[in-house]
Amino acid sequence: MILARAIVVPIPEDSQGSWMATASAVQAIPVKRAARVNLAPLGLLAAPVVWMSFFYLAPLALLLVHAFWSVDYLTIDRTLTLINIRTITENPLYRTVLVRTFLIAAAVTLTDILLAFPIAFYLAKRVKKHRELLLMLVVFPLWSSYLVRAFAWKTILGTNGILNSFLLTTGIVNEPVSAFLYSKTGMYITFCQVWLPFMILPLFTILDRMPNTLLEAASDLGGNWWQTFRRVVLPLSLPGLLAGSLSVFSLTMGDYITPSLIGGSPGTELIGGIIADQFGIANNWPLGAALILPVLAIVSVFLLLANRFGALGRGEPG
Repeated sequence: MILARAIVVPIPEDSQGSWMATASAVQAIPVKRAARVNLAPLGLLAAPVVWMSFFYLAPLALLLVHAFWSVDYLTIDRTLTLINIRTITENPLYRTVLVRTFLIAAAVTLTDILLAFPIAFYLAKRVKKHRELLLMLVVFPLWSSYLVRAFAWKTILGTNGILNSFLLTTGIVNEPVSAFLYSKTGMYITFCQVWLPFMILPLFTILDRMPNTLLEAASDLGGNWWQTFRRVVLPLSLPGLLAGSLSVFSLTMGDYITPSLIGGSPGTELIGGIIADQFGIANNWPLGAALILPVLAIVSVFLLLANRFGALGRGEPG
C-alpha cells in the first residue's frame, strides 16, 4: 500500500522580499501492511462440510469398515477379514442377483429415457399455455408415498386388476394374465412409472434453457429432425440426460419395496432386498455392508461419467 507524507521545508529569504515562504513537498513512501484473509467463504462452507461429514462420509466409512468384519454366532467379530468378499464372489446366488439387478436397472433407465425425452421436449419447446399445470401433473405422483404408488400398481397388475379387466373387456385375452404380477415384468413396469419423473424433470430443465435459435438455425441449414436431434439437441441435453439416468439407475439398484410387493416369486430377487434381509432378519451386518460395495462401485462409475459431462455442474447448454 502507498501512503503520502507531507514535509514542511523552509525557504530562505531572497533579495527581493522579506517574507518566509513554506512549501509542502509530498513524498510517496511505500508502507507494508499485513495481508487480510477473507474468512467469509470458509464460514459459509463450514456448515455443509460438517453436515456432509457427519451424515454422509462417516456412515460410508463405517459401512466400509463393517464390510471387513464378520459374524460369529450373531455377534460381530471386529477382526479384519475378507470372508464377506469371498462369499459374494464365490456364491452364485449373489452373482446372479447382482447381474439381474444391473440388467433390470439398465432396462428401466433406458426405457425412461425413451419415454421422458419426448415428454420433456414437448413441455420445454412446444407448450406455452398450461405448462405449469402439465409440470404439476408430472410432479404430482412424487407427493404421495412411494409405498402407496407401488401398492397401487399391485392393484392394477393383479388378476382382477384394472389392466386385466381392460384386456378381458376388449377381447384381447380370454383369461386373466397372471404374468403381470409377482414377476420381473411387473417390477419393470412399476419401476418405469415410479421413477419416470426423475428423468423428465432434469431433461426438461436443460431443454428449457436451450436457445430456440439453435433449432431454427439447424432447420435453416437444411437439417431434418433426426439430424437436429443427433447433432444439436442430444449433445446439449447430455448433462440432464446423465443426471436423470443416475437418479433412475441408482434408485432401481437400491430398491427393495417393489421386489417385495410386485415381485415376491423365485427369480425376482434384487440386491436391495437381499441387503435389507442381511440387516434385518439375518442380522448379518458385515455381509450386508459387503453387498453394498458392488452397488456403490457401479453408481460411482455413473457419478464419474455425470461429472465428466457436466451433469453435476451448472449444466448450461452451449
